[in-house]
Amino acid sequence: MWNVLIKGGKVVDGSGNPWFKADVAIKNGRITDIGDLDSNSADVLIDATNMIVCPGFIDMHSHSDFALLINRFAESKVRQGVTTEVIGNCGNSAAPLNDELRKDIMRENPIIQEAGITLDWSRMEEFFKILEDPGISINVAALVGHQNIRVLTMGYQNKPPTEEELEEMKRNTEEAMKAGAFGLSTGLIYPPSSYADTNEIIELAKVVAKYGGIYASHIRGEDGPRLINSIKEAIEIGEKAGVPVEISHHKAHGKMAWGKVKTTLRMIEEARERGVDVTCDVYPYTAASFGLSAILPPEVHEGGVDKILERLKDAEWRRKIREEMLNGMPNWPSPFISAGWDAIMISYSKKHPEYEGKMIKEICDSLNVDPFEFIFNLLIEEEASTEVVRFTMREGDVCTVLSHPLSMVGSDASIQATYGLLSKGKPHPRAYGTFPRVIKRYVNEFGILRLEEAIRKMTSLPANKLKLFDRGIIRTGMWADIVVFNPSIISDEATYAEPHRYPKGIEYVIVNGKIVVDHGEHMKALPGKVLRLTHEKHRR
Repeated sequence: MWNVLIKGGKVVDGSGNPWFKADVAIKNGRITDIGDLDSNSADVLIDATNMIVCPGFIDMHSHSDFALLINRFAESKVRQGVTTEVIGNCGNSAAPLNDELRKDIMRENPIIQEAGITLDWSRMEEFFKILEDPGISINVAALVGHQNIRVLTMGYQNKPPTEEELEEMKRNTEEAMKAGAFGLSTGLIYPPSSYADTNEIIELAKVVAKYGGIYASHIRGEDGPRLINSIKEAIEIGEKAGVPVEISHHKAHGKMAWGKVKTTLRMIEEARERGVDVTCDVYPYTAASFGLSAILPPEVHEGGVDKILERLKDAEWRRKIREEMLNGMPNWPSPFISAGWDAIMISYSKKHPEYEGKMIKEICDSLNVDPFEFIFNLLIEEEASTEVVRFTMREGDVCTVLSHPLSMVGSDASIQATYGLLSKGKPHPRAYGTFPRVIKRYVNEFGILRLEEAIRKMTSLPANKLKLFDRGIIRTGMWADIVVFNPSIISDEATYAEPHRYPKGIEYVIVNGKIVVDHGEHMKALPGKVLRLTHEKHRR
């Protein structure tokens, strides 16, 4: 007797091969049988007639580290078919922590404090246990963030580590890997990770390589002046450290960068020909999202949030920041150059929700205030917690990256929900719509991907990158992470104006053999696991 039988669907197995008709049976969390199976031999029967049955989607790049503690049901992700999230990206992870990190995380993410989360853990293993009890609806694979590793040892100092400091950073990286982290992430555009040189990252990546992990990088620059060299640096780190590389949310920011993804993708291909395991992920939108403070020059961030606020209150610093944002610097082409105030939208404002969903230029015009003075004052008032969406990409580049065989899909988003604390603001719609959007827009409408190839990018390709060899494929013996969707109505419903909207067409989501979404409704089940990279077989 099976626990669940999925009957009559078209199976897209995740390999990229053509679909085939078959029934899929599940018992004790695993796929046990595939074929023409007896409907009377199952506790639960799912009628998948005219539906697609495929592996659960793996979100290769997410930021749900803390949101999972606020909403363990992972509403906006599991309802779009995500069964596994990779957290700890862009150099920021939930562990390890010290008091300095706790203070800044709480300040920059006021929702954490509102939720009553105290960040009372320090090590990666302690964080994993908090996720596991009382549980989560989806699986999680965690990366350790370079920012955490650096601040733990050096604080927010803008300098290279001493030999002793580097050794301590390597020990902390190793501890996270031993706990089951899947690799190291960097956000080399964000201080204090931006203070690190290439050699520092190589040394830490060597530790990761010893345990079979990956190096995932928000590269040093995605704009015109820096994109090519930043990809070159990521490849160099992989080559010298002997570690697989994942280029995070690969894109071209601003008109000066448009079209350059053809060059960067060729660089990735050439690196693979030399034996360097390089891939990338991408989200299917032309806007990015981040904290408003990220558009400030790097030196403003030195010392953490307290120092940022102190500098923003100083008239001379304000003059200096304005000048650097207008003109850029030799090693910092200002983000403002590639996207003016009419392309930056406030997505979350703790004290001014009336600003949410509006461009900074629109707000400043209505208030008759200078945009620089406006953002300086807003950052001070909200203690650098304001978030924005920035429109700087073009559709052609998204299509180029998404259609490349070496790219996979990552939302670059944290979990949201249509209720409770996570329903605030106007977050990027990718939090609700990334995976259905790939199918609706790029398979059904644009036709740049076959359905089977789109599914591969969202299932087996990330699973293989993470060495999750028992997930990401519909095959007997694999964990039963499965999505059943209606291909004729699947649709992302979230927009920039109305982002808190669940997609259509995702009928069933099964995580580790348990039904989490049934007829499009969340069953409040918590069958997810904290996945751990088992390092013994990878030790060199």
